[in-house]
Amino acid sequence: MKFLASAVLFGATLVAGRVIERQAATNSTPLPPSQDPWYTAPDGYADYPPGTVFKVREANYGITNSSGAYNYLYRTTDSQYNASWAVATLLIPEGANSTENLLSYGLPYDSAAIDASPSYALYTGGGAFGTGEISEILGLGYYIVTADYEGPLASFTAGVQSGHATLDSIRAVFACPEFGFDYTNTKKAIWGYSGGALSSEWALELQNQYAPELRFLGGALGGLTPNVTSVLFTINGTVYAGLAPSGILGLSSQYPEAYAYLQSQLIPSTAAAFNAARNYTLAQTIGAFAGQDIGAYFYNGLAAIESPIAQYVINHDGVMGYHGVPNFPLFVYKAIGDDISPIADTDTLIDRYCGVGATIEYQRNTVGNHASELINGRPRAVAFLKTLFEGTYSATGCQITNVTVTA
Repeated sequence: MKFLASAVLFGATLVAGRVIERQAATNSTPLPPSQDPWYTAPDGYADYPPGTVFKVREANYGITNSSGAYNYLYRTTDSQYNASWAVATLLIPEGANSTENLLSYGLPYDSAAIDASPSYALYTGGGAFGTGEISEILGLGYYIVTADYEGPLASFTAGVQSGHATLDSIRAVFACPEFGFDYTNTKKAIWGYSGGALSSEWALELQNQYAPELRFLGGALGGLTPNVTSVLFTINGTVYAGLAPSGILGLSSQYPEAYAYLQSQLIPSTAAAFNAARNYTLAQTIGAFAGQDIGAYFYNGLAAIESPIAQYVINHDGVMGYHGVPNFPLFVYKAIGDDISPIADTDTLIDRYCGVGATIEYQRNTVGNHASELINGRPRAVAFLKTLFEGTYSATGCQITNVTVTA
């Protein structure tokens, strides 16, 4: 690859009418995004098309099977279709000599804290689950792009924002000639679990209208969370209750009026404790809110999310299946006993897609829960992705089966 395999002069370079800032890697962990000026879009960024790259820097993660990585800052579009920006990471497999295969992998960082963004968390382990999957894919010789898909506001659970940022992270790889990829010769697929499946599903759902030039071989989606309201009521009072404050804060960050309304409904004496989730990683929110009734933070309990303004946000940005139909083969896997998102929600989503001619292999695991299916489903997802990249996948239509699989 021209950019990755040769010496690079780091500084500022004019490419295609825009300035790309380049920065060499250091041996130390960089500042967190909330303090790092690198995580700032240049003036006038909104004047450029989605996928435009403005900054590139080397990253030293030390991930198994990777020979290096690059962070890049690019133009994208938020949930209200306003210009925004995000950061993504391109990971290079060891011994890479071809850019034939590129996988978009959504890391499930599940946090409303900007400092939990994967481009930084891959240094620190601060909530970025899924590095085992990354190492396995790199071991197959595939390049990986993983986006900070929640964007600069850390808009956890905002589906449209997440889908746009995922699609534009892939566009950016092709828009930056130094990376050496091209649409003609590079095969593309997408994978994600849980929060990473949220961003990946929304990307596939939005692809036809937002990025029609991106043609995927297909996608693997595990532990889908098709309806944020169902998730809220399922996790409330459980060990996963902390996902609720993060999700409420993250989704409403895309809608200032909704955010202001929800803040007005918080009981003042505990509002600070609720809003502290803005600075928590996934692990920290689990520790802070485990077993709690999240409705206790609001004057009228969880009825706050039933208000017209909250319902508008949820219906536009929190329910999968209403923005388009994935045009590519999907492998979907989920535990019937998922304790974060009811299996019935995924059943409904798959039935909707199958009803309009989608190609989906949907496996419902009779054992395990949300956490265990991350591991139980990995071998099946990798096997599916290999058939895509090797050109041996040939199924059409929908296949829905119950399986009993433990890793």
